Amino acid sequence: MGTTYKCCLIFKRRFHARDAPPPEDVRALFSLHAGGGPHMGADGLRRYLDATGGHHQVDDSEVERLLEQIRLQQHQGHRARLPRLARPPLALDDFHRYLFSHDLNPPLRHPAQVHHDMTRPLSHYFIYTGHNSYLTGNQLSSDCSDVPIIKALQRGVRVIELDMWPNSTKDDINILHGRTLTTPVSLIKCLISIKEYAFVASPYPVIITLEDHLPSELQEKVAKMVLEVFGDILYYPPGSDHLKEFPSPEQLKGRVLLSTKPPKEYLEAKADDTMKEGDADLHLGKGANDDAAWGKEVPDFQTEIQSAKKHDDDAPVHQRDDDDDDDEEEEEQQMQPHIAPQYKHLITIRAGKPKGSLADALKSDPEKVRRLSLSEQQLAKVAEDHATEIVRFTQRNILRIYPKGTRVTSSNYNPFIGWVHGAQMVAFNMQGYGRALWLMHGFYKANGGCGYVKKPDFLMQTEPQVFDPTEPQPVKKTLKVKVYMGDGWRMDFKQTHFDQYSPPDFYTRVGIAGVPADSVMKKTRAIEDNWMPVWEEEFSFPLTVPEIALLRVEVHEYDMSEKDDFGGQTVLPVSELRPGIRAVALFDRKGNKYNNVKLLMRFEFA
Repeated sequence: MGTTYKCCLIFKRRFHARDAPPPEDVRALFSLHAGGGPHMGADGLRRYLDATGGHHQVDDSEVERLLEQIRLQQHQGHRARLPRLARPPLALDDFHRYLFSHDLNPPLRHPAQVHHDMTRPLSHYFIYTGHNSYLTGNQLSSDCSDVPIIKALQRGVRVIELDMWPNSTKDDINILHGRTLTTPVSLIKCLISIKEYAFVASPYPVIITLEDHLPSELQEKVAKMVLEVFGDILYYPPGSDHLKEFPSPEQLKGRVLLSTKPPKEYLEAKADDTMKEGDADLHLGKGANDDAAWGKEVPDFQTEIQSAKKHDDDAPVHQRDDDDDDDEEEEEQQMQPHIAPQYKHLITIRAGKPKGSLADALKSDPEKVRRLSLSEQQLAKVAEDHATEIVRFTQRNILRIYPKGTRVTSSNYNPFIGWVHGAQMVAFNMQGYGRALWLMHGFYKANGGCGYVKKPDFLMQTEPQVFDPTEPQPVKKTLKVKVYMGDGWRMDFKQTHFDQYSPPDFYTRVGIAGVPADSVMKKTRAIEDNWMPVWEEEFSFPLTVPEIALLRVEVHEYDMSEKDDFGGQTVLPVSELRPGIRAVALFDRKGNKYNNVKLLMRFEFA
């Protein structure tokens, strides 16, 4: 009788990380500014900084400080500084490390500095705006909390939305998404958190948009709460008249403002409008997992505009924002016995829509300014035939765009449909995540991340004519992007995160988000089995509206048999890119910065 032997062979590739040498372009730059020698001193570094255009009038002290930072980075882990006389000039590898440092060589001009003119009226700015800011997850059954409000303010969001409803005993105010299964949080808790975190990320004003479902006695209670919590930092205009022009962000530094419709009588929710227990799963539907949320590509908003006329928003009433429910508003106004005068007095940015069509609502009143709210679908419908009227309206008034009611998973839409029409408050579900939200985060990296971005001049012009978003524009400039290499995954990920038996196969997607004519995505080849991939590929992007265009960057790991793995992303405002070779830090799906993952890229404008 024979003996059977089983033999199991496991082939495992090495996880050895191969350090890549400096790219040829980096070598050429070093040689040029080092005068062809093996080392670069202060004079050579100054010549490089002057040549890249990223610094102006660099003096000796600035160059010395930068050299010191480069050397400290070179000797991380060593507390003692080198004696001044012993400080060596920079070698090629030192120069390469400097270029590959996001802290020392970031991709944006003025990364932490407000540099736009902040003295114009609020209507001249795009404002970082949240939608249903109190929700921790989906729109139907998640918890309501002050935690997502705090996170939004820490990120720099300047507009916080609160939906106010009477509590079960009708003697206090809850914040929740009405007629759903969301669990409430108290108004006072939200207000206290807003005050505490309002200005941690930006000194510029925080606007609280209130969706009001309260009777007048509770409106008076809201007024007392707001005055008690905010005190002197609450801004409201003297007298009871409407504002003729909005104040500027500079005038409103460190202040909190309220924005809502005029007070109205609260009506009991009808029984058939109330969300039934167990309905949430039906409405959430399939594909609501994390991968579906981040992996879905942002649709072309021109297609959305064209299809909006064919498909009305048929969402159930419990899925609609009350701004979209004109019939109910009219009924409430008729039944209103009186209004709360103190509450009304505290409203700085008054919202509302005149009777008539959407086109009528876009007519400006020279004697007063206001806020108009439209759903993304309403905007798409009216934009088809009234694009210039929308732009003209937003030159003095504020337009708020909010997600359609069917976005129950807290997904978002293409924000450019609002921005290209001058809408200041493009409201997003900040508690979700995905490519649309990445665009929102990237857009507000501009102007020092203060949450206010001054609208480009073409959206404010009236002569020779108002800007028409539907008209094709000529190419104004071309952005050339070169992707050299990437690094940092070996520090931020486990060795087996991307592949059980081999190093990852990374490729990069690079493109533009903006108007339809500018929007495109391209990609590099995949580099096999390397934690420090080198691509050295260049792409060219002609831009017709560069003022609001965004550069999109994503890294993925190629998987032959399964879905490609996510390796990082970032979105950068094209208008603030620094020409030259820069280090570009990458972020995770939720918009949190990785500790080490970054790309070395070059930006050029022609």
